[in-house]
Amino acid sequence: MYDVVIIGSGPAGLTAAIYTARAKLKTLVLEGAVLGGNAAQTDQIDNYPGFPFGINGADLMDNFLKQAQRFGAELKMEEVTGIEVLPGGEKAVHTGAGSYSARAVIIALGARRRELKVPGEKEFLGRGVSYCATCDGAFFQQAPVAVVGGGDSAVKEALYLADIASRVYLIHRREGFRANQTAVDRMLAEPRIELKLNRVVEQVEGDAMMQRLVLKDLKTGAQEELEVEGLFVSIGLVAAADFIEGLLETEDGYIITDANMCTSIPGIFAAGDIRVKRSRQVATAVGDGALAGIAVTEYLKE
Repeated sequence: MYDVVIIGSGPAGLTAAIYTARAKLKTLVLEGAVLGGNAAQTDQIDNYPGFPFGINGADLMDNFLKQAQRFGAELKMEEVTGIEVLPGGEKAVHTGAGSYSARAVIIALGARRRELKVPGEKEFLGRGVSYCATCDGAFFQQAPVAVVGGGDSAVKEALYLADIASRVYLIHRREGFRANQTAVDRMLAEPRIELKLNRVVEQVEGDAMMQRLVLKDLKTGAQEELEVEGLFVSIGLVAAADFIEGLLETEDGYIITDANMCTSIPGIFAAGDIRVKRSRQVATAVGDGALAGIAVTEYLKE
C-alpha cells in the first residue's frame, strides 16, 4: 500500500513526487516509456528559470529524479494499463507487471507526438521514421533528413539536426510558422536547412530502410519525390493516457481538473501536459506538479 502512486516521470510527476515524499507520504512513481518524459528528450531547454544559459533536458530531469529520491520516492519502470476505484475509496493501479494499491493517484503522463498517419509511416518506424531528433538524430550523421512541422518543436529539431545531417528539409503545409521568431530567424540563416513549404507528406517509401518521401504541393497538386534517409515528425501532441477513457471527465483525451488538479473522481489528481490547459511547458508542468503534490497531501490528511 502506497499513500500516492504517481503515473509519469516528467516535470509534473517528479515535482509532485518531491512534494509528497518530502511530506513523508509513501510515494511510488511509475514510468512506462522514457524517464523524464518529453523534457528529457529535449536537447536544450532555454526558458526554465534558474539556468541563464539553458540546460540539457535529460540533465534537468535527472536532477528532478535525484531530488525526489532523496526524500524517499520510489521509481519503477512499468507501464500503467488501468486504474480501478475500490470500495472505500482506495485505488488499484494496474501495470503489465502487477498492481499497486494507493490512497491517492496523480496522473502526470503528459502528451505524445502526433502521427502523420500516411502509408509507410508505421512500417518504417525505427528504420528511418522517428518522433524525436535528440533521441535518434545521431543515427543520421552526414545523411539527408526531413522534419515535418511548423511549430517550435519542429524548428528546434531542424536546427538540432543541421549540426548532424548533410541536409535538413523542413516540410510545412503553410508558408508561415507558429514557432517563435527568434528560432525561425536562426533557421532561415542556417544554410543546411532547406524549406519545403505548402507541402505535405503523402507516403514514406523504401526497402529495408526508408529511402524517400512522396510530397504533395498543396497549391499546384503536383507530387515530388524527396530522397532522404530520415523523417522526424513534429506536428503537435496528443494526450498520452489511453487507459483513462471512460474513467475520468476529459476533453479531446485531456483530463479536466479544477485549479487544485482534482479530477472528477475524489483521490485522483492530474498534472502537467495531460490536463486540459492552454500552455504546455516545463515551467507550467512543474507548477501543476507542485499544486498536485500539495493537494494530495491535504486530501490524505483530511
